[in-house]
Amino acid sequence: MTKVTMTVNGKTVSGEVKGNTLLTEFLREDLRLTGTHVGCDTSQCGACVVHVNGEAVKSCTMFAAEAHGAEVKTIEGMANADGSLSVIQQAFQDYHGLQCGFCTPGMVMSAAALLKENPKPSEAEVRDYLEGNICRCTGYHNIVRAIMAASGQDVPAVAAE
Repeated sequence: MTKVTMTVNGKTVSGEVKGNTLLTEFLREDLRLTGTHVGCDTSQCGACVVHVNGEAVKSCTMFAAEAHGAEVKTIEGMANADGSLSVIQQAFQDYHGLQCGFCTPGMVMSAAALLKENPKPSEAEVRDYLEGNICRCTGYHNIVRAIMAASGQDVPAVAAE
C-alpha cells in the first residue's frame, strides 16, 4: 500500500492505495466523488475526464499514486462557490447538451480545458477537441452549441429536422 495525498476540489485528502489503483477508483470509491464516470476502462470514451494540475486527464489511465501531491478537480468542483452552476454547466443545461447524462461530466471537464486553452474556439475546433469523448445520445450538436455559448460566442443554429 502507498499513501497518497492530493488536493481534490480545493480540499487536501489522503488515503492508502494499492499500486494499481486508478485515479478514477480512488475518486469514486475512496472519496465518494461519483460524478467522475467509468465508461470504458480503455481511455476511449472520456467519461472519466478530470483536471490534474490544470490539465484534462482521462483518470482511468492514471494511477492514483501518480496524482500524489497534485491538484485534482472533478465535476463536483466545477460549480460556483455559492453552489450555482458554472457558466459551462449552465450552458449545457440551457442548450440541452445532455441527454442521459452519462458523458456529461467528462464533456464539461473537457469543455473547461478547451476554453482555458482556447477561449473563443470555432465550431470545428470544439468538435476536434471533443474527439476523445463519446456521447451515444445527443449527436454532439447541442454539446457544441453549449460550449460555443459558454465561450460567449454566437451559437450555431439548430439543424432542421
